[in-house]
Amino acid sequence: MASSYDYDEGSYDSRSYATSAPGQAGGDVSYDPNFVPDSVRTFVVHLYRYIREKNVYEIHQMYEGSFQRLSERMFRESPWPSVEAVAPYVDNDHVFCLLYREMWFRHVYARLSPTGRQRVDSWDNYCSLFGVVLHGVVSMQLPNQWLWDMVDEFVYQFQSYCQYRAKLKTKTDEELQLLKQYDQAWNVYGVLNYLQALVEKSMIIQILEREKDGLEQFSATDGYDYDGGSNVLKMLGYYSMIGLLRVHCLLGDYHTGLKCLVPIDISQQGVYTIVIGSHISAIYHYGFANMMLRRYVEAIREFNKMLSYILKYKQYHQKSPQYDQILKKNEQMYALLAICLSLCPQTKLIEENVSIQLKEKYNDKMLKMQRYDEEAYAVFDELFSYACPKFITPSVPALGSPSQTSIRLQLKLFLYEVKQQQLLGGVRSFMKLYSTISLSKLANYMEVDEATLRTILMTYKHKMHAVDSNGKIVSNSDVDFYINDGIVHVVEAKSPKQYGDYFLRQILKFEEMIGELDRVKLD
Repeated sequence: MASSYDYDEGSYDSRSYATSAPGQAGGDVSYDPNFVPDSVRTFVVHLYRYIREKNVYEIHQMYEGSFQRLSERMFRESPWPSVEAVAPYVDNDHVFCLLYREMWFRHVYARLSPTGRQRVDSWDNYCSLFGVVLHGVVSMQLPNQWLWDMVDEFVYQFQSYCQYRAKLKTKTDEELQLLKQYDQAWNVYGVLNYLQALVEKSMIIQILEREKDGLEQFSATDGYDYDGGSNVLKMLGYYSMIGLLRVHCLLGDYHTGLKCLVPIDISQQGVYTIVIGSHISAIYHYGFANMMLRRYVEAIREFNKMLSYILKYKQYHQKSPQYDQILKKNEQMYALLAICLSLCPQTKLIEENVSIQLKEKYNDKMLKMQRYDEEAYAVFDELFSYACPKFITPSVPALGSPSQTSIRLQLKLFLYEVKQQQLLGGVRSFMKLYSTISLSKLANYMEVDEATLRTILMTYKHKMHAVDSNGKIVSNSDVDFYINDGIVHVVEAKSPKQYGDYFLRQILKFEEMIGELDRVKLD
């Protein structure tokens, strides 16, 4: 297979990859890593052949279909056969064995409970795999779904390792020794460096820039290379930008995360929307980062589009392995949308079908959040804790030292922001009633003195404006004001009516009715 990959490394060397002993995978104690069933042998032989032939369609069918079916039928509670056992059937090919082990570890993480040793081995495998992609000349073509899953799983396993490492009190002496011995495994700098290196080496930012000028056909070909080249480095670099956004969100660095995604025009359809997992991950983390930076309008707009998309197309993904994750992220985004609309009422940005679903799920809780009392804070706490990413602490914890989990720290900052907006809802409701009102009258309505009212109005100005990714100050509110000679002048933004959306909704309803009538059988 060397002619297909054009890399300098030799064939697969089993001495470099020690497979975990039987029974360590957290599953069937009778598991024999060296036994290869006929169906598995057939699977790896065919997959190896299709990769050599660059038959992307068949690779995708085996990756998405055959691998999942075999896992469900034969390896529900045990790992797949070891890479040493299958290597002879694929000419001991180095890169194929790295790809196989990537799938092997993903299966262990998804269905079993990985040991500390397996977590470290998986890190080593990713280092070897990305090393081949970055420093070799890889000419194979792989499905976008697989390449996205590589980046997504890489970030997930980093997140999982940080959570595993943080629970020192439950570790055995052997596990503590392993953590000390392999202290560089899943190091945050290593993870960020690999993702950034893939972005830079792939030159994906330059490719996207040239596409804007009409000099590149990246989106038109869905990232594939039909001239005999490879899509692997290019697409890994593309998906790594989304991976970087996710990592920075996990670390609480929202500015940097959004900067990493700037080359991808999130407001347009693109290659990131082809794979449902990358589409949802990009919008979820993009929207969450904007929410935490008080860019509520941008967050609401993107959550609305994503939720509307899922509402229309989720039935087509029911047989997908990612279906459960799609439903989970869907529910989390509804919770985040409820939070954003409670802090920044912009119902005009929400489509009717999304609004109906939102009211069914969170209408009572949104009414509570408008009150800004202790019960409201409890609802904000509940929704945020449910819908936020599982934040991590990248540093190695000290044994015996008291620590506050990352999620509690982010929640504390978020609730502090919410409490600062406690009186803003009242200001907004009064300004919706008046076009002009004196400061004294408004202060009397709000039961505060004029000096306090001026402070509240300044807070409203500050909290309802945010700095966008271009450094411009943008308004989040549909109601603005200015003060002149002790009079508050209210300026209400009027968005143009979207007649097109109304007609589209009615057309869809009529099409559904016609379809139902066509199915009716008359006697």
